[in-house]
Amino acid sequence: MPTVLQLESFVTVVDERGFTAASRRLGLSQPAVSRAVAMLEKELGLPLLVRGRSGVTLTEAGSRALTHARHVVGHLASMRTDIAVLAGDLTGTLTLASLPSVTANLVTPHLRAFVQRHPAVRVRLLEGSEEEVRDWLDQGAAEAGVVSLPIRGLDSEVLGEQDMVAVLPEANMLAAADSVTYAQLATYPFVRSTGGCAEVFTPVARQAGVEFDVAFEARDMSAVLGIVQAGLGVSILPGAGLPPLPDGVVVRPLVPRTVRQLGVAVSASASAPARAFLAQVARGPEAD
Repeated sequence: MPTVLQLESFVTVVDERGFTAASRRLGLSQPAVSRAVAMLEKELGLPLLVRGRSGVTLTEAGSRALTHARHVVGHLASMRTDIAVLAGDLTGTLTLASLPSVTANLVTPHLRAFVQRHPAVRVRLLEGSEEEVRDWLDQGAAEAGVVSLPIRGLDSEVLGEQDMVAVLPEANMLAAADSVTYAQLATYPFVRSTGGCAEVFTPVARQAGVEFDVAFEARDMSAVLGIVQAGLGVSILPGAGLPPLPDGVVVRPLVPRTVRQLGVAVSASASAPARAFLAQVARGPEAD
């Protein structure tokens, strides 16, 4: 029968993408973590991980085992937390998945208030694209995540809004205008962000009868800005949370105004720390 240590070690190695980082997070030696995973593989009769220089990857058996291991580890953590709540103390870990463009200005104020209210809860922050955030929520790697609203199947609270803006080379003739329409943007090669922004503006473009000529795709906003700086195209990004604009790049308001509504979502089976963070978002960062 697999032990709790074996399951926790396996899940943590996958989450941390390696044994060294996993051992630091677990507070164990690296050989101890390696032994725990090896014993789990022996117990199950198949290798779960492929070890390589760039980290670890899951085998097919590992992918299947990971789902079950997450459930077991999650239920045990929830049990510990629920018992602690009865004693009047909220403990455990809040694993929160966020979008890089909103962590600083939208998420951090709520985290600050949450930590002040619940100092015994450890916070683990993951950052990725919206697709990755949703995958982490589905897989149980994160219990709370920042997503675009509305979202089905998850409990959520509104976090804030982001106005989408047109991103242009300063030498582009559209840069002289006070605002830019979708039809005007569509006359130039388009740089599409794959971090979740496209899901916001694509329906608006469709309603306007516009289809962009996508010449480039990039996940990181810095990469999108670099392509625009090179004069290779135009783009649409959230105005709040943009990295410093490189020389030769400007932003302009979009017409029609396009707003990305963001929220924090948790699953119905979320732990007490995740529920407490959702309540914190509902109260607002300035609430007592």
